Amino acid sequence: MNRIFATMVFTFSLLFVLSACSGSSAPAVETPAAQEPATAAPLTPISVTLDWFPWSNHSGFFIAQDKGYYAAEGLKVEIHPPPDPAAVLQTVAAGRDDFGINYQTGVMIARSKGIPVVSIAALVQHPLNSVMTLTESGISEPKDLIGKKIGWPGIPDNEWLLDTMLKSQGSSLEEVELVNVGFDLVAALISKKVDAIVGAYWVHESISAINQGFPVNIMRMEQHGVPDFYELVLVTTEDKIANDPEQVQKFVRATARGYQDAIADPQAAVQLLKRVRPEVDLAIEMPGVDLLAPLWTASQGGFGWQEEARWVEFAKWMRDTGQLTEDSDPKAAFDNSFVAALK
Repeated sequence: MNRIFATMVFTFSLLFVLSACSGSSAPAVETPAAQEPATAAPLTPISVTLDWFPWSNHSGFFIAQDKGYYAAEGLKVEIHPPPDPAAVLQTVAAGRDDFGINYQTGVMIARSKGIPVVSIAALVQHPLNSVMTLTESGISEPKDLIGKKIGWPGIPDNEWLLDTMLKSQGSSLEEVELVNVGFDLVAALISKKVDAIVGAYWVHESISAINQGFPVNIMRMEQHGVPDFYELVLVTTEDKIANDPEQVQKFVRATARGYQDAIADPQAAVQLLKRVRPEVDLAIEMPGVDLLAPLWTASQGGFGWQEEARWVEFAKWMRDTGQLTEDSDPKAAFDNSFVAALK
């Protein structure tokens, strides 16, 4: 999860040829059959920062780039991993990136600190974060974690998520030992440095462990007391929404086309991703995308929709756990209008 790789940029241009012919009753004079070709309008450059290194969850963006969906909207889109995953919202807010991928928790906390970012589409409709243990350990429920060592990546909200899961079965964070292992979660688990890990995606790290010969038990957060939430969301700024809604709409429309293709054929999406980003590990992404693809579609159908009740309920949980202040408005943190316009 060091998440830093090179960026590929796809460009697409059109040439329009204007033809003109003339004649008269005067003695014939040859005239050019066509004028010099006119230059097409330049594509508008757009920068998008991912949340991590490219993997199957980003395939919709790369499909839209590779198949010319962005170019058809007049956009020249640069897609790049974040130099610092913790700073995605700051680079978007500062205008260094036009769009970014982040977390529902991150958007709410940023807004509470005066960073005017807004979620304009839900990329993943349900939590990917989970608690994992080795199958051989027999640890399969939160109550089994009491007295155990749990590896975590040092990201604060993982503490609150784990605490809620533990409390759902009568225990709490005080009854486990947290060990900061950074992003080497799977390595810490399979080496038995820790008994469990939190912060690992059940559509990715679980497969990595299995591929290394270590089957795992997975505890899904929304099945153990945590309110259902959008794992990843597409964000931009309030200013961009107010001042250039047409560009936002174009970007959302092209991105949705990419994800619709990925939903229709997840394996083809991963093969395209591998072609444009050779570092992608097909041994993880091919089985992983089949687990992930259903989470790209909202219960109402289609890509990107966000439910107000989900934002309100999750914000309440964040306030109850001390992560948010009372005056943080979850209804201002998301905007469905661009996804709604796709229907």
